[in-house]
Amino acid sequence: MRRRTKAPAAPLPQRAGIDPVRLRLPADPAGAWPTVRDHLLTRYAGAIGAERVDAMVAAGRFVGADGAPVGAEEAYAPGRYVWFHRDFPPEERVPFEVGIVHRDERIVIADKPHFLATTPRGRHVTETALARLRRDLGLPELQPAHRLDRLTAGLALFVVRPEDRGAYQTLFRDRRVRKEYEAVAAYEPSLRLPVTVRSRIVKERGVPAAREEAGEPNSESLVELLECRGGLGRYRLVPATGRTHQLRVHMARLGVPILHDPLYPVVREDGPEDFTRPLQLLARTLEFTDPVTGVPMRFVSGLALSGLV
Repeated sequence: MRRRTKAPAAPLPQRAGIDPVRLRLPADPAGAWPTVRDHLLTRYAGAIGAERVDAMVAAGRFVGADGAPVGAEEAYAPGRYVWFHRDFPPEERVPFEVGIVHRDERIVIADKPHFLATTPRGRHVTETALARLRRDLGLPELQPAHRLDRLTAGLALFVVRPEDRGAYQTLFRDRRVRKEYEAVAAYEPSLRLPVTVRSRIVKERGVPAAREEAGEPNSESLVELLECRGGLGRYRLVPATGRTHQLRVHMARLGVPILHDPLYPVVREDGPEDFTRPLQLLARTLEFTDPVTGVPMRFVSGLALSGLV
């Protein structure tokens, strides 16, 4: 079996905590691309326009493995690597800081605020926890071991060294991390708690909200009431699985949707962020045995929900 050649290191540094895009030129048996520019036009002109592609080529924005700019008339060579930085669209700054609960030579445990995405995705690129932490901590190789929803606040684990990432990702994949969340929602006296909710959750790409359907359950959450005050309750949520929006779906299923949830039980129209009404869901604790040292670890968020004070 033929082994794939490892890609060379990027010749461009990160920009705003974001890696450059790496492109490997594909085979061209029909000879459709005499020059690298011809392929770049085919690949990107539909998204950003031919003029913008040509302007980037002229400005030396596309570079080869040696860091030298790719010229407009440079001959096409299948298998060659090319790097470039995307143009980042303007993003509204999330007006909350990322806290650091723990940091050592292997991991960073961050306290992610509400509204801040964990990793670049869609329209959130530079305004993400990963980009901020790389810049602020000077850790360009930092990577997440798991993902916390953008609207959820609390603990997220990042790995400092690429060689350690697999070990920590495996903890989450194999469900060897115990996670506890807190939520604020309406208090319903008739709801008998604690209760374990099991259901089949399906999340389709491009559809904002997940849905429940008949079939074998693929999600499980324990829901407990911690206190109630003024018609609201503070709940402890312990997921046994990690489906997208699982806790939000299960709380809505129980008839007590999480306070300020824009998707459950009803999807609200998209609009400007209201930073004064964060989703009242917090990843409170993380517990696991460190896969490198074998030492039991437990971390607690320093954040607090504002819905029940």
